[in-house]
Amino acid sequence: MSKLEEIIRGNASKRMGSINVLDATQLDDSSPEATEFLEALQGETRGMKEDSVVRGHVVEIRGKDVIIDIGYKGSGTVNIDEFNNPDGTVGVAVGDVVEVLLEYLEDSNGNVRLSRERAEKMKIWDEVEKAFRSNMTVHGVVLEKVKGGLAVDIGIRAFLPGSQVDTKPARNLDPFIGKSFDMKVIKVNRRRGNIVLSRKLFLETISASMKEETLSGLEEGKLVEGTVKNITEYGAFVDLGGVDGLLHITDMSWGRLNHPSEMFQVGDKVEVAILKYDKDTERVSLGYKQKFPDPWLTVEERFPVQANVKGKVVSITDYGAFVELEPGVEGLVHVSEMSWTKKVKSAKGMVNLGDQVEAIILQVDTENRRISLGMKQITPNPWMAIAEKYQPGMIVTGIVRNITEFGAFVELEDGIDGLIHVSDFSWTKKIKHPNELVKKGDEVTAKVLNLDPLAQRMSLSVKHMEPNVWELFFESHNVGDTLEGKIARLTDFGAFVDLGEGIEGLVHVSELSRKRVEDIQKEYHAGQDLVMKIVKLDPTERRIGLSVKQLEVDAERGDMDAAKANAPSFKKATLADAFNKAERED
Repeated sequence: MSKLEEIIRGNASKRMGSINVLDATQLDDSSPEATEFLEALQGETRGMKEDSVVRGHVVEIRGKDVIIDIGYKGSGTVNIDEFNNPDGTVGVAVGDVVEVLLEYLEDSNGNVRLSRERAEKMKIWDEVEKAFRSNMTVHGVVLEKVKGGLAVDIGIRAFLPGSQVDTKPARNLDPFIGKSFDMKVIKVNRRRGNIVLSRKLFLETISASMKEETLSGLEEGKLVEGTVKNITEYGAFVDLGGVDGLLHITDMSWGRLNHPSEMFQVGDKVEVAILKYDKDTERVSLGYKQKFPDPWLTVEERFPVQANVKGKVVSITDYGAFVELEPGVEGLVHVSEMSWTKKVKSAKGMVNLGDQVEAIILQVDTENRRISLGMKQITPNPWMAIAEKYQPGMIVTGIVRNITEFGAFVELEDGIDGLIHVSDFSWTKKIKHPNELVKKGDEVTAKVLNLDPLAQRMSLSVKHMEPNVWELFFESHNVGDTLEGKIARLTDFGAFVDLGEGIEGLVHVSELSRKRVEDIQKEYHAGQDLVMKIVKLDPTERRIGLSVKQLEVDAERGDMDAAKANAPSFKKATLADAFNKAERED
């Protein structure tokens, strides 16, 4: 078989010029017609090069094979799986024009070898290299974590280093898996099959562009939209488009806010007002509450004094509870305004967070944004009824509920206490602390001294149950009277003498004797009887000055008649009679 015939038979389906290929077998190799046919055949294959992408027509689909005519002497075959769509359907049909990679013009069997898959990858490599040279972006889906970063599918497998995933260090890469991103190509090596991407560079490029545009449009008072980027204890940072602004917690709400997360979450879209913009530092202060009217401007109209209101307890302290009357407006119920009768030490024992309470407006201070509330004023003041029930001079009985250094509180009925001051237990005893006489739970009988319903105070007295022995003494004795008594105790400056009924008088050391007393402790003793003369009476200070010496002087002067007329037995009887008389009159 001639060379011409061999070539012709390999291209039996073709027509070269005006010559049918099958008819060309009759031509002589050296004839002009044969030469023309060979030149036409060579022109048909000229430009085809192995490992290049060529275009061809799908002429037949035979089972798993797609037959493609690329204009060469024979058709090539590609597995139909290489044309499958992502959903698994076949993405090719007879007559389609497709691009394939020409692997071999003729393999060992004389067949043309084509690859659709490699052609697609070649195109992707071309696009990646173009994106790298032109600083363009590529789009890809994160496949999995690999050493040092993430594997990304951009049509072919690429590498995204962990340091290039985000503008901030990403310690946990798991949230990025399965997500798609735009990225920059920062390194390409086709020979090694190496592609390195950077999402960080893409974000910085976009941010810089957005920042310039955003800054040019910023002005104080303008309303702008942004996305909550980060939340701290003192506020939230809002991304306005490449520029972060601070929305401080105090500018979020006119009302109480314990933490910014009560109003906003990361990712929230929010409209805010530009409060301040510093072009030099590019710092932006934002406000949210400024979009709404300040409720305190008209608070007196809505909450006049003495108005009955309801609200929710939003904060509790030892000194009171804050009640929200409406968003942005709160009032304080001080512990002293919570109960007419209970001694409230802390509001925590009276109300709970979230409680709905009823109160009366006591005072409104718009300048300082303060409203004083009263809970106890909702009900009548029981002390007004108490004032009618317990009159001064009335004898009452109650239980000791509390003891302090200054007195004992006696509960007369539920929530109503009267105070027995430490000085009102006895006319004569020196009591340092009430627990010397009473303890909690004791039943005590006392006299009502006075009652102040507005101040919610009632004064009681045990000693006033009996006559005032001091008054009786001063009413029945005068300076110059002679008395008898026993030494109660000795001091360096004199002797205190018990005159009966708890009353004591003082004999100064200079009045004990006409003789000079060198050592009072040796010459006198407790319990010793003395006859004395009253030399001083001070009802205001309850002091009685006595003198043994003056009595001796009188006796020496011969004034014995006067001494007898004022004998101790007479005066002693006089004081007892006066005391008994006072008891009968009382």
